[in-house]
Amino acid sequence: MLELYYGAGTCSFVIHAGLEIIRSLTGTQYTSHRVKVHQGEQRTPQYLAVNPQGQVPVLVADGQPLTQVVAICDYLDRRFPEAQMLPTDPWERAQAMSQLAFMNNTAHPTFAHVFMSHHFGEGEAVQAELKRFNRLRFREHLERIQQWVPAGDPDGWFGGHPVFHDVYALTLLRWGGLAGIDPDSLPRLWAHSRRVAASAPVAATLVDERLELNVYRQPG
Repeated sequence: MLELYYGAGTCSFVIHAGLEIIRSLTGTQYTSHRVKVHQGEQRTPQYLAVNPQGQVPVLVADGQPLTQVVAICDYLDRRFPEAQMLPTDPWERAQAMSQLAFMNNTAHPTFAHVFMSHHFGEGEAVQAELKRFNRLRFREHLERIQQWVPAGDPDGWFGGHPVFHDVYALTLLRWGGLAGIDPDSLPRLWAHSRRVAASAPVAATLVDERLELNVYRQPG
């Protein structure tokens, strides 16, 4: 039995959409629980009993909780190898995990410094500089991810159906809009993300989480 605790629009979208992709390919069912992170539900005693770190996502697999996006991706691929969410060749798999790790431990924290600058510095001037500096860095990260997008307009990162990489890249580009980065300025990544978003499992996840794909607003 699989249960997912997720926050709408957060990095847990990667796992939420990933489970939908796996369900579409294998018929595997799961239960999802929305955590209203903007209302602080991740800090309630009930949720802290699930994840003492107070973060999403959490995947509960047969009663055992697992946290951290990259670890959950690895677990789901190993549990459902028929879904082909990651390469099977050892070197290709290692390279794929390296890309996921970059999205998770480099691009993601950079965005946090833009979107939640108050967590990293005090005072309006300090926070404004954090936003300015890290917005530039985040764009550089998106440009690097854009270089990884496979050529030939495939539906998925590895040439077939969408996988975790596609959904993480989509998530980060979507966040770019919140950081004042126009997705049209990253045409290859934006075109790929639109194709991924149009696939039935990812489209269903966007609807379930009530998310718009393009949230770009001109920075003020």
